[in-house]
Amino acid sequence: MATPVSGIQGPISVALADNNPLMLSALSDLFERDSRFTLVATLSSAEAFLEMMGRVPTRIGVVDWTLPTLGGERLLENLRGRPNAPRVLVYGPEGDLELVRKAMAAGAAGFCARSNLPQQLIDVAYAVAQGQMVFPFIDVRALKHDPTAELTTRERALLSALARGLANKDLAAELDISVNTVKFHLRNLYDKLGVNSRAQAIAFYYSTGGSR
Repeated sequence: MATPVSGIQGPISVALADNNPLMLSALSDLFERDSRFTLVATLSSAEAFLEMMGRVPTRIGVVDWTLPTLGGERLLENLRGRPNAPRVLVYGPEGDLELVRKAMAAGAAGFCARSNLPQQLIDVAYAVAQGQMVFPFIDVRALKHDPTAELTTRERALLSALARGLANKDLAAELDISVNTVKFHLRNLYDKLGVNSRAQAIAFYYSTGGSR
């Protein structure tokens, strides 16, 4: 997991999004009873979530992957790159590794299975608010294809160093290559892992057990 971001002061603002009124009510009660959070919005669609962002700043969003009409994946893609966009925790069915990968690639900061205990969801939300990337362990043996098998020795070293939070210039110094060469290897690394950012590559590293 990434190093937590320090300096959180006061309750963490959270917006909830689920099309199921019973689920939304249960989540609202859960977060309102936890003094670490302040609930700022409950929403029933991805479009409402996006519209809310312009009116009510929030630190994190807790979102159902099947949220209508856009869905969780397109909602995350719409949030990517927006100034002051909240970090998003997605929840969905247990055991769907491809869904977890999709959520990670789309820009989610965490994933929690619907079958998890309520306290686990709350704890994951708090970790996400602190800056962590929180995804369930992905057993690559259960996948048809392990992308790490295609990594070169240099790319494996790069991924490991990347997970320690090194900037490009530090990666270049550690691997004794130029910054441009680092950028070249990073592009290849992202393509092989099926991710599109540094944060997602780090999340993949930890979700598969770290160094192996």
